[in-house]
Amino acid sequence: MPEPDPLFKALADPTRRAILDELTDRDGQTLFEICTRLTMKHGLGSSRQAISQHLAVLEEAGLVSTRREGRYKFHHLDTTPLRSIVERWPIE
Repeated sequence: MPEPDPLFKALADPTRRAILDELTDRDGQTLFEICTRLTMKHGLGSSRQAISQHLAVLEEAGLVSTRREGRYKFHHLDTTPLRSIVERWPIE
């Protein structure tokens, strides 16, 4: 069976969509900030390791990029890959 498209794999999971929502609301968050916001706003009690794995899937799909500043790693939303969906199925 062929490997699923990384973009659709990333978007298929509700936790990953919640992470994207949080980065839409406030871009450039650390893992700790994302975990806190997911717990407070979405009632998700996932471990930091689980959220880190979700972020890796989002990064593989090109939806999240990261930048390091000292000890901190900041996560940024990149909606560029979503254009391929609109190009494949144009909205009229």
